[in-house]
This record gives sequence, C-alpha cells and structure tokens, in this order.
Amino acid sequence: MNAACVSRVLTAVTTVNVGESLKYMKTKLLGALVLVAALALPALGQDWAKAKLEKSPRHGEWVKVKQGNREVNSFVLYPEVKEKATAVVVIHEIFGLSDWARNVADEFAEAGYIAIAPDLLSGTAPGGGGTAELGGGDGVRKAISSLPPDQITADLNAVTDYVSKLPACNGKVVVAGFCWGGGQTFRFATNNKKIKAALPFYGTGPEDASSIAKISCPVYGFYGGNDARVNATIPKSTELMKKAGKTYEPVTYEGAGHGFMRAGEAPDANAPNKKARDEAWQRIKDILKKV
Repeated sequence: MNAACVSRVLTAVTTVNVGESLKYMKTKLLGALVLVAALALPALGQDWAKAKLEKSPRHGEWVKVKQGNREVNSFVLYPEVKEKATAVVVIHEIFGLSDWARNVADEFAEAGYIAIAPDLLSGTAPGGGGTAELGGGDGVRKAISSLPPDQITADLNAVTDYVSKLPACNGKVVVAGFCWGGGQTFRFATNNKKIKAALPFYGTGPEDASSIAKISCPVYGFYGGNDARVNATIPKSTELMKKAGKTYEPVTYEGAGHGFMRAGEAPDANAPNKKARDEAWQRIKDILKKV
C-alpha cells in the first residue's frame, strides 16, 4: 500500500472527537479496516498469477525490441519442445503488462508455443519506464488511452518481426489479445499481412469496410455472454467480415462476463467464468494446431 493510502487510513482512524462514544469509535475503526482491505485489493488481486508464474519450469526472459527510436520491453517464454514452434504475440489488457498477462504468455508456452508479451506502455512512465513504473490503476489507463495508434502498430510489427526470427521459431506468428488488447488484436490484423491468425478476446472490431478489407488471416473471437457493450458490436463485425469474404468465427460463452479468461482462473472464480475459460483454452489449442 502506498503512502497516500496509509494516510487515508490513519486519518479515518484518528479523527475521532473526544465526545464520541466507544461504540462509535469501534464503528469508525471497523470502517478504516474495510478501507484497508479495499485499497489492498488491486495490489493483491493478481498475486496468484505472479506466484504461478514464479513456479513455471519454462524459460522466460526480458528482451528489449527495437522500434525506431523506441525500445519495447517484452517478456518471452519458450516451450519445452523438440521442434521449432509457432509464436504467439500476447497483447495485454487495459491494465498494461500485468502479472496475469505474463502468466497467460506462460500458458501459451506450456501448450507448446513461443510466447512474447510486449509492454506497449514502454517509455510512457517518468524515467522511460512502463507498466510497472506507472503504478497501476488510473495512471496505466490514462497512459494507454494516450497511446498513438500508429505507435501501437509499429510496436506490434517490431515484436512480430522479432519473434518470427528467433532460432526456435518456425516463422509463424499468431496474435492473441484481451480486453483492450482484444480490440488491438482485431485492429492489428488489418495492419499486418504476415500473422497467421488473430484471436481477439472480448474486444471490438474495426467499424469500416476499408480496414476489414486489409485482413489476410482468419479471426477467431471469444466473448462473454454477459458483456453487452462488446457483444453489441459482433453483428457488425460479422456483416463486414462476411461482405469482405474474410473468415470470422465468434463464439460467445454464456454466463461468462467481460474478462473471463482472467476471472475464470482466479482463486475465487465463479462457475460460468471458469467453464468459459476452460472451454476457450481448448478452442485455442484446437485453432493453433491448424496454423
């Protein structure tokens, strides 16, 4: 918990007037403790993902991918396989390159694929840092909303090119993104003709036919049934892709919410999210086998 959070808690506890009753003091203290728990949740929410990643037997390493005058800090994980493997570019959520996003990359490696998860917020923090240095929360969301679209494309192009040329890669690259990254995955498919498949998870698609016409790979969508905001865009994406003669296969997992791939893996996952995540992972593996 940071200093500002601590200050708020101390203020809540200590601003008790002399005339207040013991019962009221206890109530105020209880409220402060609830505040402590609430403030701690964002920091603790992905501890399970970090712990799982730390136990992974697979080799992971940080690399800096050059893109013009920029360096895109990226996390690469390698599968334990004999042959050269297809690579998956993992595009993070609106929360930046979190422990969960890196854990997903490790899960792709566990399934037999090289995975690279770029921090698209590289260089946006004071001192040139990225997600970790922004401190999470509003700072990360504000930085993401300010990213220039052309920079995102250039970063992803550089990362795709980098991973495709790794000695352990067979040259094939697939892109998978979640939430904000899901929308960026669909968009990237309009800007890169080398990727073999795009897997957007609960992300919206481009709304103009001219962008859709540029897509050269199949797009496999994953959506939660209880996600009306995103799901309202599926019919238009379906129509545009069909008119352009493109492959678009959206699947909606009933009962699951937005972010079910993360929520379904959490220790407190509800049944619909867990079921959706399990079924989605099986579908992912089936898709990747065809690439």
